[in-house]
Amino acid sequence: MIGWIVGTVVLVVLGYLIWTYNRLVSLSKRADAAWSDIDVQLKRRWDLVPALVETVKGYTHHESSTLEQVVAARGQAVQSGSIAARGASEADLSTAVGRLFAVVEAYPELKASENFQDLHQALVEIENNVQYARRYYNAVVRDWNTLVGSIPSLWVAAAAGYGERPYFQLDEGERLAPRVSFGTAASPDAGAGTGAAAQPPSPGQAG
Repeated sequence: MIGWIVGTVVLVVLGYLIWTYNRLVSLSKRADAAWSDIDVQLKRRWDLVPALVETVKGYTHHESSTLEQVVAARGQAVQSGSIAARGASEADLSTAVGRLFAVVEAYPELKASENFQDLHQALVEIENNVQYARRYYNAVVRDWNTLVGSIPSLWVAAAAGYGERPYFQLDEGERLAPRVSFGTAASPDAGAGTGAAAQPPSPGQAG
């Protein structure tokens, strides 16, 4: 009888260990795949930013500082390594590009440019994809961190060399491609007459 009880306990423990390890492997692969999706979208973003800068440069004449900030922010984002660093650098890039789109509001001809509109639409699409992929990745990481931080599964995770994963923090209030009105806009001269500077849209307007 005792041998049967011991055998049953051993089988239950062994079964739990196997289940926990398989769960860790599954979540690890899902987290890696989710991060890969984010990485692909961020690289697409990097590829479009230089084209956006060149397009804006062709229509503006006194915005070199804003353009330089966008280029510098993109360079920082490309060079960042860890997930935490990527989140911070991407937020800075979003802020810089947001300022650039605020400048665009003063240039009706630029807003009417088909090339600019195509770039803006592509950036909006990428932004939506990044936000969706980020939420999914963070949900998987939440499940992962809960598993590796709970007893007794943390012992299995430690034995397998697994630790907590970082979340990808990206302020959703910082939109890479703020909504731009492509309707009839006041001319630059009219804007100069009122002395009103273009302002970036509020988070509620940013869509």
